[in-house]
Amino acid sequence: MSVEPMQQATLPSTGGGDTAITGVSPRMRVRAETLSHAGRVRSNNEDHFLVATLAKSLYVQQTSLCKTDPLRFSREEGYLMVVADGMGGAVAGERASALAIESVETFVLESLKWFMHQRTGAEENSLIRELREGLSGADRAVTDAAEADRNLEGMGTTLTMVYAVGDEMAILHAGDSRAYLFRAGALEQLTRDHTVVQEMVEEGLISAEDARTHRKRHVITNVVGGPSRGVEAEVRTLKLRVGDRILLCSDGLNEPLRDFEIAAILQAEPEIGPACKRLIDAALDGGAPDNVTVIVARVDAA
Repeated sequence: MSVEPMQQATLPSTGGGDTAITGVSPRMRVRAETLSHAGRVRSNNEDHFLVATLAKSLYVQQTSLCKTDPLRFSREEGYLMVVADGMGGAVAGERASALAIESVETFVLESLKWFMHQRTGAEENSLIRELREGLSGADRAVTDAAEADRNLEGMGTTLTMVYAVGDEMAILHAGDSRAYLFRAGALEQLTRDHTVVQEMVEEGLISAEDARTHRKRHVITNVVGGPSRGVEAEVRTLKLRVGDRILLCSDGLNEPLRDFEIAAILQAEPEIGPACKRLIDAALDGGAPDNVTVIVARVDAA
């Protein structure tokens, strides 16, 4: 099987050497890699992704102390991973997913108090409010752009984001892209598909297997942008453990592949780079009717 050129990204490290994101806890570090492919059917890729390091720094302008390096980094670091699957036509879909990710990136950089780890009670509720505000900002960015250009009218995008510091992880989600946790050989879907067929499954009208081929399986009920303003942010927090793997993907992966097939690949391939490639290859072997993007991250002992 021949594989077309893929977009690829690896999380950078502020410390040099190993490609890694080191959390605030000295007991673990997180590494992540990404691949994206247009698929077998579409000529363009409307998916966009982001992997980024979050690091506090200090730049010494003047001091009486003897310093050889004026730039210093805090040991406290975090990481950010985002997948967005655009819709509304080739140009509009690509624009919507790019705008949403750019908006989230700016929000995390300028507004989110990401370095406040170990949040509990009121602080944890504050984090959830902040994340919801971040997704609302992305919704405004996409809808404002659509209203300013008739060629982009109605464009929208899914958005699934993971942000973590130390052993704490938060997920922000809208649409039918997904976040999974692979822990101790078991795969758990961390996000809910915001689709008509998912609602039908939950109401007992159809089975989960029927949903895979239902004619309305691509009808999304909650999206960033779209024909009207407003998005409902799904937010979830959890504790990471050494050995965990996190998978973010557009629906181009889970449409041709069932969860047990995804789990089998992750079980067979512990290395994150090869795991990304095997997931993409499996989606291509399954027909890849849509763009497919995967981010695989692993929590290691430091």
